[in-house]
Amino acid sequence: MSQATSPQPSRGFNDLARERVKDGFLRVRTGILQALQLTVAAVGAFVFSERILGHHGPIFAATAATVALGFSKGGIRYRRVLEVAIGCTLGILFAELLTHWIGRGIWQAAVVMLLSVLLAQFLDSGVLFTTQMALQALLVVMLPPPVDGTLTRSIDAMIGGAFALLLVYLIPTDPRRQPREQLRKLTTEVSEVLREAAEAVRRDDSQAAWHCLVRARKTQPIVDGVTTSLKSSHEIAVAAPLHRRHRSEVDEIARAIRYLDLVTRNSRVLARRVASIINHITLAPEALESIAESLDAMADVINTVGNGLAVAQSGARDSYMRQARNQLEVVAGRMHPDTMGIQTMEGQGLVLLMRPMVVDLLEATGLEHEEALTYLPRLDDWDRL
Repeated sequence: MSQATSPQPSRGFNDLARERVKDGFLRVRTGILQALQLTVAAVGAFVFSERILGHHGPIFAATAATVALGFSKGGIRYRRVLEVAIGCTLGILFAELLTHWIGRGIWQAAVVMLLSVLLAQFLDSGVLFTTQMALQALLVVMLPPPVDGTLTRSIDAMIGGAFALLLVYLIPTDPRRQPREQLRKLTTEVSEVLREAAEAVRRDDSQAAWHCLVRARKTQPIVDGVTTSLKSSHEIAVAAPLHRRHRSEVDEIARAIRYLDLVTRNSRVLARRVASIINHITLAPEALESIAESLDAMADVINTVGNGLAVAQSGARDSYMRQARNQLEVVAGRMHPDTMGIQTMEGQGLVLLMRPMVVDLLEATGLEHEEALTYLPRLDDWDRL
């Protein structure tokens, strides 16, 4: 028996290793442009201060450029780069002025550090701003004084910040790439949640329904990631000359994510309701099958919408959205308890939860709210509601 089961851990380890290697290469591929920006900005600022301005060992130029650009999964934000660059420069300038007046030493370092943090908090509430201002001020006090003059380090910090801003402005990341990748991840996950819910309903399996609910609750960080990357993308599309032509596409993605966020939230409510109903109520076989079919169909639609938002060509994107609307027209036409053969109040409640999801998906494809509502059968003549 032990021989039969011994290969399992090896296969599990190999799968885990392959997954980590794959994720590592993916991170390298998606981060290559930011890595190049960091390298060019830091080395360029150092060389400029050393060769052009004649400063000796202008390490603060390279440091300011590096910490200003940073490295973020959500993409580089102009405000963050500017905030950190100013924080570095102010921290160095403030520390140089203080040390010129009070000298250097342990208690002087404590005074400079404390006053730098308080000044940073007075000027701005940003955490990065405060951290960088305090860190650079501390380095100024603890390191030996420069041979080129009192304000040399402040000038180097300004050069580093300027190089960081120049690089992020002239060579920005594609504002569409990060939102597309994260949006595709979101639609895939929400689609799988609905498929698991459909399977739990079809099998009347409460354990599968609770597993579906656990998975649904993990979707919010993905939504937050898309929202964060969209903020960065909008800044790039507005400010960077190279990518201003992509602003309409970024706005289209932003519009879609508002409705996909609603679909995601409703999917969590639906999963919780499915788990509760399966635990306490027995639905008719016809009702179970019709609900499961509708959930599977909605999962297909979400994948279609995700595919459409992930492509760069506007023609292909429009084609995917038309396909999604055609699919939703069929799904929406069944969204009536009588049509689905549902007699119990609990089953009717599930239908009422799915109807807003259909409308939100229609709006994610580009329809206005009033037009999306026309796809659903009316309920005002249904005397059981």
